[in-house]
Amino acid sequence: MLSRIADSLFWIGRYLERAEDTARIVEVHLHQSLDDPTLDKTQAANDLLLLMGLPGSESPDVLLRLCYEESSPVSFLSALTHAREAARRARETVSTEVWESINTTWLAVRGGRLQRMRPASMFKFIRERCAVIAGLADNTMSHDEGWLFLTLGRSIERIDMTSRLLSTPSFAANSQRAWDHVLSGCGAHHAFVQRYGALASDRDAVEFLMLDRLFPRSLIYTLNTAVEALAQLGPSNLRIRPDDPAMRLLGAARATLEYLPPDEILRDLPEEMARLQAVCSQATSAISARYFEGSAAAEWVGGAW
Repeated sequence: MLSRIADSLFWIGRYLERAEDTARIVEVHLHQSLDDPTLDKTQAANDLLLLMGLPGSESPDVLLRLCYEESSPVSFLSALTHAREAARRARETVSTEVWESINTTWLAVRGGRLQRMRPASMFKFIRERCAVIAGLADNTMSHDEGWLFLTLGRSIERIDMTSRLLSTPSFAANSQRAWDHVLSGCGAHHAFVQRYGALASDRDAVEFLMLDRLFPRSLIYTLNTAVEALAQLGPSNLRIRPDDPAMRLLGAARATLEYLPPDEILRDLPEEMARLQAVCSQATSAISARYFEGSAAAEWVGGAW
C-alpha cells in the first residue's frame, strides 16, 4: 500500500476517535461542574484545557476551545474537518459509504451549526455520527492493510483519550458522582453495573476502564487491538521478539497495566495516565517512521500531543 494512503487512513481513524472522545471528555467535565457546587469552575476548566494541551486563561471557555472553534487544534470541529480532508486524500481506498458519512457529518457541523444546538444534543450527535462512520468502515471496507491502518489509528487515539478521561475525576475529587460520569462518558455505565453491581467503589470503576478484557473502550482491550493490528501489518515469522518499536512500546504498556497490583490502581493515577499518553506519542512517531516514510505525515499543531 502507498505510504500516502496508509498515512491518510491512520489519521482518519485518529481524527474521528478524537472528535468523539473530546465530546465525551467535555460532557463529563460539564456534568461534574454541575454536580459539585464547591468546585472552582475556573480552575477546573483551566485544568481541562491544560490536559488537552491548551493554555489556561482568566475566563476559560471550554465549549469554544474544545468544541466550536475550527481554528483550535484540539476541538472536535477541527478534528472532523481534518478527518474529511484525510478521507478526501484516500478517496480511492475508503468505501463510498464511509466517505459520504464523513462528508455529511462535516457539512452538518460547519458554519456555526454546533453553536445553535443544546450541548447535550451536540454531544449525542457527535458520538452517534462517529459511531456510524466507524461501523460503516468495519462493515463496508475489506479488512486488509487499509482497514488495519484505520483501526490502528483509532486504537492509539482511544488509548490516549481514555487515559485523559480517566484523569478528569481529579478535577472533581469532592463529587461522589465523578466516576459515574466518567463511566457514562465512556458508554460503560451499563456494562459496569452488570459486572460490579450498583454499590461499587472508585477502584472498581478504574479497574473496569483500565483492565476489563471484554469492554471495547477499556485500555487493555484497546491496547490488545492496536498490538494485533501491528502484528498483522508486520512480519509473522519472528521467533524471538517483535522488531517493531511501536509494538514493543504498546506491548510493554499493556504488560505494565495488566500486572499492576490491585491496591496500586488508584495510586498516582494521573501520572500513570500521563505516561501512557507519552507511549501513544512515541508509538505514533515509530509507526510514521516505519510505514509512512516519504509521505506528508499529518501532525497535531498547537497542542501537547
